[in-house]
Amino acid sequence: MPTKPIMITRTPRGTQPSDRTHAGDTTPLWQQALARAIRDPVTLARELELDPAHLPGLHAGHTLFRVRVPRSYLARMRKADPQDPLLLQVLPQQQESEEHPGFVADPVGDHDALAAPGLVHKYHGRVLLLTTGACAVHCRYCFRREFPYAEHNASQDDWAPAIAYIHADTSIREVILSGGDPLSLSDRRLADLVRRLEAIPHLERLRIHTRLPVVLPERVDEQLLSWLGKGRLHHVLVLHANHPREFADPAAPALARLQARGITLLNQAVLLAGINDDPDTLCELQEAGFRHGVLPYYLHLLDRTRGTAHFEVTEHRALELHQALHARLPGYLVPRLVREIPGEPGKTPRWAGL
Repeated sequence: MPTKPIMITRTPRGTQPSDRTHAGDTTPLWQQALARAIRDPVTLARELELDPAHLPGLHAGHTLFRVRVPRSYLARMRKADPQDPLLLQVLPQQQESEEHPGFVADPVGDHDALAAPGLVHKYHGRVLLLTTGACAVHCRYCFRREFPYAEHNASQDDWAPAIAYIHADTSIREVILSGGDPLSLSDRRLADLVRRLEAIPHLERLRIHTRLPVVLPERVDEQLLSWLGKGRLHHVLVLHANHPREFADPAAPALARLQARGITLLNQAVLLAGINDDPDTLCELQEAGFRHGVLPYYLHLLDRTRGTAHFEVTEHRALELHQALHARLPGYLVPRLVREIPGEPGKTPRWAGL
């Protein structure tokens, strides 16, 4: 999303990451790890033993949308492989500066659905709160890469307009925290926001859309777990992993800690050319998630955001891939293939004639 190591120490038994690197340091470990994220495309290339001169568009793409890659995510990439599927999700490309018909700044109609600062109300019974513009990783296909977060800051007035809107509409049963990435906020701010949502009697569920447990697993610390999953509302964590390697260590222990707290874990993925547009990768993505307690939720067709056309998979190919998932996996491991269409009452399913 748009503007968008200090050594990791462990407890004596080596089972949990320390929340501080040494006594007296009050900065959470995850914030220290985030501060050490790679923010320069040349550094990204060289860390992976790639020659920046052989990566066209590296600087042009970075100018359009700044690079940010946590080192724990970088560690899961193959070195000397410019086609690594994790790298391609964060590597600036020449194609990002190309114009394509139908690829626009706001492909999902967020602006037209703003009901209060940072509050998107598209669908019956639920609203989406854009808690921050910050993310731990800047994915090149991000559909909000041009969203003007500074103009629509939900927290600017201490969340008051958004809270008032939710309180006044008794049809709202669920609040979705999104961004950016809501887990980029401090636990103090998040816990305070959740307490205020808990006080709205007609709310039943709190859904959090986040990529941090996957790309920055240090975020799943005791401070987060001290409030996540607690309280009156049912908490659902919707993760975002596009490739099975994203569920590997060091993300796996973080997911285990979330699962141990009884938090519902779902995954939504985006179908991306050159990254996961083959049956083997998609099947293993669902299997890998389930091994870590994560159920498939959505498989999104690409939101046609300006600068992302090189990631698009045709709908015909997407339907073929979805049929392959149905043929090879049990029904509970098959995500729903959907496209978001502005003005529709929900995500629009694609059924492949099944």
